[in-house]
This record gives sequence, structure tokens and C-alpha cells, in this order.
Amino acid sequence: MRLLFVVQRYGQEVFGGAEACCREFATRLAARGHQVHVVTSRARNYSDWANEYPEGEQDLDGVTVHRLSVSRPRHAEVFDGLQRRTVAAHHWTAAHLQTEWMRQQGPLIDELPGWLADMSPGFDITIFFTYLYYTTWAGLRAVRTPSVLHPTAHDEPPAYLPLFDEVFRLPSALAFLTAEEGEFVRRRFRVRQPSMVIGIGMEARPPTGTGEFRRRFGIDDAPYLACVGRTDPGKGSLELFEFFTAYQRRRRSPLKLALIGEEVFPLPSHPDVVKTGFVDEDVRDAGIAGATLLVQPSFFESFSMVLTEAWSFGVPALVQGRSEVLVGQARRSGGGLPYCGYAEFEAALDLLLADDELRRRLGSAGRAHVESTYSWDAVFARYFTLLGRAVERRWVPPGLGVAAAASEAAAPPS
Repeated sequence: MRLLFVVQRYGQEVFGGAEACCREFATRLAARGHQVHVVTSRARNYSDWANEYPEGEQDLDGVTVHRLSVSRPRHAEVFDGLQRRTVAAHHWTAAHLQTEWMRQQGPLIDELPGWLADMSPGFDITIFFTYLYYTTWAGLRAVRTPSVLHPTAHDEPPAYLPLFDEVFRLPSALAFLTAEEGEFVRRRFRVRQPSMVIGIGMEARPPTGTGEFRRRFGIDDAPYLACVGRTDPGKGSLELFEFFTAYQRRRRSPLKLALIGEEVFPLPSHPDVVKTGFVDEDVRDAGIAGATLLVQPSFFESFSMVLTEAWSFGVPALVQGRSEVLVGQARRSGGGLPYCGYAEFEAALDLLLADDELRRRLGSAGRAHVESTYSWDAVFARYFTLLGRAVERRWVPPGLGVAAAASEAAAPPS
């Protein structure tokens, strides 16, 4: 098949769940002989969308990547003000404010609608990742092929903006990562297109370099918790830091916490907290594989890839109990325990740290679940069924047309 992916950022240096998911699908489909292209921005950083990658085409792991320039970087003060007037307002918001919020949300790429109108007819299907960004909002109205949207959606304030009602009406089909994501989207948007829970594939790799990880970051022989992802309040990093340091004050144990990923929100220094910063995949994998437990503290998830990665290494998990998606993943796999609040966090840690056999059983259950449900063969069997349904509909969304979409995208700020 000739497949075109549309995503806000794309690259080996891009550290984000939805972007990593898109790259996995694109790369593996290209390796299976499909003609795969990606259109994206030149940005690496989602906080300002500054142009960093070179403009034009690039071959990346067999995928042809088209990078378009961001027309205007995000202005933090303007965007924060619009957030307060739209997303955080909890009342009806004028359409022009929602539109300007989306333009500031970005990445604003003025040439994207025209590019898609011209280029998408050369593909069998166009696949969009993440409902939240301009690339999907503007792109779905301009594309001229059947389309599939991976919403990577969860119950969060932006999802209730009326602006997104159209985004969920336009795709030919919807690909969900978990049953909880599908239930939320159907409840919120009343979608009627073909849809399926696809998930994300996982290729089990033998762990290597765990000892080097411990030496490099000064963990040595101590047990440690691994938390992977950018340090961001919405990702639960701040709460986890507070819970862990409180636990250490009460227990004074040799336990360490390894925060593996970019430090977007600065956290205080602590002798038992290791911050790796951004690391490559091999170092990241070694940090996960060598952990006593993985902790996934995020409040907002549509699917946790790091959970399936940890389970593929046989590492059990503690997950944020306020995320229906994470609780669902833990229960279906039998590979982890949820916690809500500090008391449950402390009790779960005490239980798991004291019982080697329980940790082993949880890790083994998680690994078996990943092997049976998330092999790439199983994922792609589901995926091509859904793509076939989208193509069979032979329905191209009416949208606004490329001229209208481009005109609106280029409208001056309100």
C-alpha cells in the first residue's frame, strides 16, 4: 500500500509517546514493503515549535520524511492566555478564540493544507496521529484520500472544545490504542465510523547494559524505581517525586528513583533521585530492564508504551490509579498494581519490595500478555483490517476545501 502519515513531530531525537508510536508504525510498515511517507514539521520541541530540522525530504529508516517549515513559533504568553480563555474557562467559548487557540497550539504550518491537497491523491490512505494538534485539525479538512485517525485521546480539558467535534467527524476510520480510549471517544464525540482497538506492537529485546546504567548514574547495587518520560506535572512526575521523597523520609530505605527522560519541569535535587536527562534508546531500555519496579505516574494516557516495554523485560509496574487507561492495562495484563494517593503508593511499595515472588509473577504475567496481544504480527493483522474498511468506504470527507482551510490558517491573530 501507499501510505502517508501526518504527525506534528518526527525523528529519532523526538521524545514523545504519540510521535514514537507514529514512527514505529511507519518504520515497520516500510520494512514490510509498503511505500511509506511522512509529512511533518521541522520542530523537535513541542513547547515552541522552533524550526530545527532541515527543510525538505529525508530518508529515515526506509521512510520518506517531508519536513515543512513552522510558519510561526508558539508564543508562550499568548498561548497561556488563550488556554485560560478557552480550555480552562469551563464555559462556551467563541469559535474565533478556539481557532486562534489551535493556531497557537501549533505547529502552525501554512503550507500544509495545500501540500496535502496536492500530494495526498498519490496515496491509498492518509493516517493522522494525535487529535490535539494543528496538523490534524487543518490536515483532515484538506486531505483527498480516505483517512484514519489515531486520536491518542484521553479525558482531558481540550477534548471538550467544540472545535474538535469536526476533527472526529472527518476521518474514514478511527484506530484506538486501548478499549478505554475507544469508550471515551465514543462517549464524547458519538462517532459512527469504523473503529478498532489496535494497540502498539512490541518486539521483545534481550536487555543489555543494565550494569553500565547503574554505574553511569551512581545507582550501583541499590534497588530502584524507573520512571520514563519527560518531567512534567501532567505526566505525574511532580507527584511521584513528592511521594517518593515522603516514602524515603518515613522508611529511610536504600531505594532510588531514576527519572529517565528530558527534564522539562525542573525538580529539586535529592540524594536518592537520579535524573538521566535525555538518553538514547539503548540506555533507556537498560534503565527499564534493570529496575526493581517501573512506575507510570501519568494522569493522562491513551496507551502507555513504556508499560509494555517494561513487561517485555519482565519488570512489574505501579501505575497511576487516576488514569482509567493505565488501570485497564495493568488489570488486563496482570502485570502491575494501581495506586491512588500517597497511602496506596506507600502500601503498594511496601508489599512489592518485600515479596520477590510477587514481583516475579507480576513481571511474568506482563510479559505473557505483551507476547500474546502486542506482537507486531497481531497488531498489523488488526490494523490492515481497519485500513481495508477505511478504503472500502471510498469516502473523502467534505471538509472546507483546501482554499478555505489555507485561508483560515493564514488569518491574522484575533
